[in-house]
Amino acid sequence: MHLRRLHHFLRQDYAVGVLLIVAAILAKIAVNSPLADYYDLLLQLPVNFSVGPLEINKPLLLWINDGLMAVFFLLIGLEVKYEILRGDLSTPAQIALPGVAAIGGMVVPALVYIFFNYKDPLAMQGWAIPAATDIAFAVGILALLGKQVPTSLKTFLLALAIFDDLGAIVIIALFYTSEMSVASMILGSIFLATLVTMNRLNVAKTGPYLFVGALLWICVLKSGVHATLAGVLLAFTIPLNLRDRKGRSPLKALQHKLHSRVNYVILPIFAFANAGIELSLSQLQSLFSPIPLGIMMGLFVGKQVGVFTFCYVAIKAGIAKMPPGANWAQLYGLSILCGIGFTMSLFIGSLAFEELGIAYLATDRIGILAGSFLSAVVGYYVLKRSSQSGEHSTSKASSPPSTPSTPEAQ
Repeated sequence: MHLRRLHHFLRQDYAVGVLLIVAAILAKIAVNSPLADYYDLLLQLPVNFSVGPLEINKPLLLWINDGLMAVFFLLIGLEVKYEILRGDLSTPAQIALPGVAAIGGMVVPALVYIFFNYKDPLAMQGWAIPAATDIAFAVGILALLGKQVPTSLKTFLLALAIFDDLGAIVIIALFYTSEMSVASMILGSIFLATLVTMNRLNVAKTGPYLFVGALLWICVLKSGVHATLAGVLLAFTIPLNLRDRKGRSPLKALQHKLHSRVNYVILPIFAFANAGIELSLSQLQSLFSPIPLGIMMGLFVGKQVGVFTFCYVAIKAGIAKMPPGANWAQLYGLSILCGIGFTMSLFIGSLAFEELGIAYLATDRIGILAGSFLSAVVGYYVLKRSSQSGEHSTSKASSPPSTPSTPEAQ
């Protein structure tokens, strides 16, 4: 009976969001209780992998963030590729909207942060912290609403987050990478070219792609660039139009295999490992100092202003179209939800302030937590109210509602 109820729960659209929230709460309980030392020991547990001269020795936390999240980005890349080729992002006007929104969602939050911190050269190193969107939590919160929001909004959020995270990876590579391994980048380029060649030669089995993709991941990891980029690059080389021996599209088959593993295993583990932030009275009191205030306002205000304004201008100018079945209020609610920076912001913050000591690292975390929390709660509320109203935009800039096309690749 209990197993049946569990199975029913996991089949609900909001299950992923609930699991992420539970994992985040458990992490905060652990780090703010006598279990804190054990929590830290677990995340800092050294995990070593070596084959001949190749050795990867990292703590468990980095294996989760660099390894498991590469699998997550692989799944996201597969979904976005499918939508670009067959679904809701298959026309230039449709793909333009998330691209433009991502630009606004990075530029405006960074400017907000700079406004509060331009007088402090050291604090200015954190300008990119509020420019990030935590796709895992944003999608999880959106999933809590289930079918109340149109599928096109989820597709839009996934595409926007991919562009946003790719932008964040570029920022990390350009501004927060002290040393880059040219040899690793060259070798990684060779493996990427191998994947593209396999696609051109109509290799239908996913096994060879995953093997070469693992080698690509190692090269990206060793190059100094964020390793999750390898997952996206691999996804874009998986064939959609071919069929394997069982008559399945390799892309759709791999997407189906990864879906439950990512949603119910990888994402909760990721949330538990990264949401453990110590809360203290002194941290709460420092919320209105320039660094945390700039981050909080960048995430909560800058993100929604940047994403929604750029979307509004693009749609009104005819550059892009409103997501099918969505209205302006829903688009605004989604713009607020993009202010959930959380784990990606924490990661960028650790890179920005790692050489400046714990004083800077401690202050940025409370700003990230506050801005992400406000964005999650307010974004969810706006989306829920706008979805319940049943009012859809009739603006000339909006495209008429249509049923998303999701045919199996032929």
